Amino acid sequence: MAFNIFKKKKQPDRGPESDRPEAASPQQESIEETVEQAVPEKGKAQERPEAPPAPAAEEEPEVREAPSSGFYRRLRSGLSKTRRLLTTDIDELFSSGRQLTQEDLDEIEERLITADIGVKTAMEIMERLSRIKITDSNHLKESLKEILHSYLRPDGEGPVEGAGLSSGPRIILVVGVNGVGKTTTIGKLAARYMREGKQVMLVAGDTFRAAAIEQLEIWAERTGADFIKHRENSDPAAVVYDGLEAARARGVDIVLIDTAGRLHTKINLMEELKKIKRTITKQIVDAPHEVLLVLDATTGQNALSQAELFLQATDVTGIALTKLDGTAKGGIVVNLCHTFQIPLRYIGVGEQVEDLQPFDPEKFIEALF
Repeated sequence: MAFNIFKKKKQPDRGPESDRPEAASPQQESIEETVEQAVPEKGKAQERPEAPPAPAAEEEPEVREAPSSGFYRRLRSGLSKTRRLLTTDIDELFSSGRQLTQEDLDEIEERLITADIGVKTAMEIMERLSRIKITDSNHLKESLKEILHSYLRPDGEGPVEGAGLSSGPRIILVVGVNGVGKTTTIGKLAARYMREGKQVMLVAGDTFRAAAIEQLEIWAERTGADFIKHRENSDPAAVVYDGLEAARARGVDIVLIDTAGRLHTKINLMEELKKIKRTITKQIVDAPHEVLLVLDATTGQNALSQAELFLQATDVTGIALTKLDGTAKGGIVVNLCHTFQIPLRYIGVGEQVEDLQPFDPEKFIEALF
C-alpha cells in the first residue's frame, strides 16, 4: 500500500511524525520539512492561497511497497503463462459470439491439463462446468474461479502459524527432496517466527548433503535463532534428540527440523524419516505438530509423486510450494490441494525472506486470472 503524506492537514500542535506512517524514509522527512517551512506560522493565510506552491503530484515522496503487495505482484508475474492459458485462450473461444460446442469444451479441458491441473482434476472441473449454461467468456472465467477456489482449501482452515503450545515447544519437521528450497524455507520461516516474538531453534538434521549444516547455520546467524548441529554424516535422529532436549531446557517456542533430501526413490531415506519421527514422539508424545513438505512448483507432475511417497513415510500435514515466480504452471497448486486434500500452508516467489508467505486462496485465484 502506498502512503500519501499530503492527505491529512497539518496540525500545528502535533509533531511532524503524527500525520505520516512510521516507515517514512529520510526523503519523505525532508519533503515534510520543506512543506512545513512553506506554511506561515501566524495567521497569514489571507496573504497567500492555502494550496502549496507546487502540486502534490510533483513532490512525490519515496513510496515503500508493502511486502504483501510486492509478493503478489511477483506471483502474478510468475503465473503469467497459466493466465494466458486460462484467459486469453478462453476469450478467443467467444470471439465470434457463438455458443460453446463440445469441441470448445475439449479445448478448455486441454488447456487445464496443460496448466498442470492434471487429467483427473481437469475432467472433474469440466464435469462441473457442463452443468452450467455458459453465456460468455466472463461467465466461464467466473465459473472456473469458483470451482478452482473450492479445491484450494479442502479442510476449510487457514494456514497454521507457529504459535507455541501451552506446554513445551512446537515441533515442525520439514521434509522434501534436495533442490526444492527446503533449507531456505526453514530459514524464512525462522525469520517470520522471530518477528512474531517467538524463540526459535533450528536443528540440522540433514547431515548427509554437503554444506547443508553450514547453510542452515548461516540462517540461524541471520535470524538470531538457536542452532543445534552434529558433525557431518552423524546420525540425524541423534541430532534431533539433542535438539529437542536443548529446546525444552531453553524454553524455545518453535523448533524447525531440517531433514535429508536425497532422491525420493531411495527407500533408506524414507526409513530415516520414520526413525526421526519416532525419536521426536518418544520425547514429546504429540509431536511433531506439523510435518511440512516442501515442493518445487517448477517440477510439475513430479511434485505429486514426491508428495505421495513422503505421505506414506511421514504423514504430511501441510505443503510449502516454492519457485512459483519461475517457469511453474499455477495449476499444480490446484492439483496438489485437490489430489491429497492437504492444506497448502505457504507459497514462495523469490529469494528474499518476505518472498515466502502464507497461502491465500482468494489472492491466488486473483493472480491466476
